[in-house]
Amino acid sequence: MKKSFKLEDLDCANCAQKMEDGIKKIDGVQDASVSFLMQKMTVTAPDERFDDIMKEVVKTCRRIEPDCKIKR
Repeated sequence: MKKSFKLEDLDCANCAQKMEDGIKKIDGVQDASVSFLMQKMTVTAPDERFDDIMKEVVKTCRRIEPDCKIKR
């Protein structure tokens, strides 16, 4: 499954790259991209584990950019 999410308060391109790198390291994530300019994140992961993986994605993003919000 591939889903896109809108991001709010993503402050810099460097943080976006760190978030993308961190998300790609999560077990089960097949692909991920975080665009600072578009304020958008796309995650590809198996359907049956997608919700659990997204919980880890949110934790990872909060660690890197505490003010950034992921709109589901």
